[in-house]
Amino acid sequence: MPFPIPGRFALTHPPLAATSACVFDAYGTLFDVVSASARCRDALGDKADALAALWRTKQLEYTWLRSLMGRHAEFWQVTGESLDFALAALGIAGDRLRERLMDAFLNLQAFADARAVLEALRRAGRPAAILSNGSPRMLAAAVGSAGLGKLLDHLISVEEVGTYKPDRRVYQLAVDRLGLAPAQICFVSSNGWDAAGAAGFGFASVWANRTGAPRERLPVQPLAEIGSLDALPALLGL
Repeated sequence: MPFPIPGRFALTHPPLAATSACVFDAYGTLFDVVSASARCRDALGDKADALAALWRTKQLEYTWLRSLMGRHAEFWQVTGESLDFALAALGIAGDRLRERLMDAFLNLQAFADARAVLEALRRAGRPAAILSNGSPRMLAAAVGSAGLGKLLDHLISVEEVGTYKPDRRVYQLAVDRLGLAPAQICFVSSNGWDAAGAAGFGFASVWANRTGAPRERLPVQPLAEIGSLDALPALLGL
C-alpha cells in the first residue's frame, strides 16, 4: 500500500531515507504542462482548458502507441502531432497560434514547489536528475527557462534508447547514469502510470498526485503518494 500523505500521520521512520539520489519526471512533475495553453488564453478563450487536457492526453497516448508499434519519433514531433489533433478536434485554426503553443511548451513554467525541493536536495548533498520522455533540446529549454539548471545533476532523455516510458530500458538509463541500484533511487512522477512503472522496475517510487486522482489499477504500486513536492523532503528524512 502507498505510504500515507505526510501531514495526515507522523513520520517516525522516513521510508525513503536510505535512498541516495532523486530522479524526477519532467512534464507534469517539475514543469506545468497546462501553462502552455494558459499563456495563449487570449487566443484560445474558453477552449484553453479543453485544449490543454486533450493535448496532454493525446501526447501520452501517442508515446505509448508509437512504442507498441515500434515507430519511435522524438517527443517534439509527438508533441506537435498531438497538438494538431487537439486543435482539429476542438475546431481551432491558425498556424501562428500553433507556433505560439509549441514555443510555450518548449519554455514551460516550473511548479512553485519544484525549486524548493531541488534546493533541499542540494543542501543535503543528494544528487537530483530528470528522467523524461522529452528530447535533450526540450529538457534543456525547460530547465533553462525555469532557472533550475544549477540544481540538477543530470538530464536524461529517452532518446538514448529510442522508446518511451514505462519501458524498462528507460528506467535503466537512470541506474546506468547514477551508478546506483534501483532501490537506491527515489523516483518521483506526477503520472500514476509512470510511478507504477518505476515501482515495477525496482525504484523507490513516489507518486506526486497533484490532482487528487484515483489510484491506477496496475499490478505494482508506488511506495508513497504525496499531494505536492513539498512533502518529499519529509519522506527522505531531510
